[in-house]
Amino acid sequence: MKKELLSLLSILTVTCAAAREKTDTTYWTRKGVAGLNLSQVSLTNWSAGGDGSVAFDALFNYNLDYKKDRHLWQNRLELAYGMSHTSSDGARKTNDKIYLSSTYGYEIAKNWYLSALLNFNTQFANGYDYGKSDRNFISRFMAPGYLMAGVGVTWTPKPWFTATITPATWRGTFVCSSRLSNEGAYGVDPGNRLLSEFGGNLRLIFNYEFLPNMNVYSRIDLFSDYLRKPANIDVRWDTQVTMKINKWFSASLNLNLIYDDDIRFEQPDGRTGARLQFKEVLGVGFQATF
Repeated sequence: MKKELLSLLSILTVTCAAAREKTDTTYWTRKGVAGLNLSQVSLTNWSAGGDGSVAFDALFNYNLDYKKDRHLWQNRLELAYGMSHTSSDGARKTNDKIYLSSTYGYEIAKNWYLSALLNFNTQFANGYDYGKSDRNFISRFMAPGYLMAGVGVTWTPKPWFTATITPATWRGTFVCSSRLSNEGAYGVDPGNRLLSEFGGNLRLIFNYEFLPNMNVYSRIDLFSDYLRKPANIDVRWDTQVTMKINKWFSASLNLNLIYDDDIRFEQPDGRTGARLQFKEVLGVGFQATF
């Protein structure tokens, strides 16, 4: 009898542990999107002229969120890479992004959290200015690379809207290339590989499904360096619109807007200055959600 009771107790313990483990998984929310857009043009004896080309653009987005009691942990990974190849110009990069963000919050009032933010951003491969005859790269992996960490509060009034303000934020711009660091690229002092800034950051995230087959994700970061030109606000705005056609095909539109006072461009008069940067990627192709 004693053995039967011990066996029953063991079974109940394992069952309760399994049930607890199964219940805990419900606090996690996962959503991912992987896509591949392809295009190809071939011309033979084409009197109107033109240039044959092959192009692709691949993307991968993944959200992993945890919410239990007073704890809120939001994570997002974005990867993108695209290239085109033409008969006259050869291969050229058209898209390149590595983005990782993690925000933890502890609820102090309804929809309000004390929070800590960690953010990383760079690219996979070398980038070039194809408008110049000099084909030395102007960017590469971790040149620049951005790392940001801050503490503040997060407000989540709606499931589709999140605002995080971190009044105490450190942002580091890494230029891990000897040539680019010696040139003082991306705001670092010539010869240095790190630009360290301390300021405040405001992040607004809008993630809404307008229709069963149409989703809009938009994120904007506004950063002010308290120690250097606090009135010059750095802006990074990313918007992704996904329109599902059927189970495997979709159309996507990606918009990126950047204004960074430390990124200088050569002006027509020979001087250098900051400029508004804008990128748009529109494609139709394969897509899988999971």
